[in-house]
Amino acid sequence: MRFPRVHSMEELEALIREVGFLPFFKNSIPGYSVEECTPRELWFVPDADGPWEWKGPIARKAECAYGKFFQGKAGFISLEHFSAFLNYRRDGYDFDARWDDGLAPMKDKQIMDVFLEYSSMMTHELKAKCNYGKQGQKGFETVITRLQMQTYLVVQNFEYRTDKTGKPYGWGIARYAMPEVQFGTEMIENAYREEPKDAAKRIADYLETLLPDASMTQIEKLIG
Repeated sequence: MRFPRVHSMEELEALIREVGFLPFFKNSIPGYSVEECTPRELWFVPDADGPWEWKGPIARKAECAYGKFFQGKAGFISLEHFSAFLNYRRDGYDFDARWDDGLAPMKDKQIMDVFLEYSSMMTHELKAKCNYGKQGQKGFETVITRLQMQTYLVVQNFEYRTDKTGKPYGWGIARYAMPEVQFGTEMIENAYREEPKDAAKRIADYLETLLPDASMTQIEKLIG
């Protein structure tokens, strides 16, 4: 499939709905990313928004999921496909069950326990709560990426610091939430009604049709 060029946030949202799964950055499947579907002149341009600025508002709408889902790198998944993806990646476990069966490390549980108390958390808040920093624990990015890959957390928004005039600056800071908060518990509960292996097959079959030039090895590597 040849993907259309995207010139606005609305066009990107439409593409996500159309294709279902869309990595943000280049990957092993040529042409299959937000990066490759958007002109270079829309990236990191002063006083103009592009894909880097669009990803926060798109995630905030909760009409698709955004997070590090593809080989530890970011991307979008439409809600039409996210429940199957979640079921497959969680292997049928909610986090408490994974912990009870000894399948999750303590660092993961420490972060997930925070989300039992708070509906969402920004990166620096989460680090402070869990004692990550120069004098504290190490490996925050590894843990937060793993929890996104397992779909226990998604990025809810990106928020920016502002200068004295109220103008945003710098890199957006991720705000995380559980999918149960972002999309509602009903969708998550419904996801578990299917066997994870069947969900994985449905995803692979869909992507094989969507990406006829990609090998099954590439597709399996993408979905994990």
